[in-house]
Amino acid sequence: MTIQTPVTLHTQSMPIHDAERLTGESGLAHIRLNDQLYTLRITRAGKLILTK
Repeated sequence: MTIQTPVTLHTQSMPIHDAERLTGESGLAHIRLNDQLYTLRITRAGKLILTK
């Protein structure tokens, strides 16, 4: 598994992250918030789903 450096662009006050870079070829990424783990998924229709 290759770890990519995240691309972050900054708007006036909010960072922008590219979902395809976050999820890689699999279209899946884990996101941790405190002690909770979430899964970010890109669907075949090109939508994003975030689940716990």
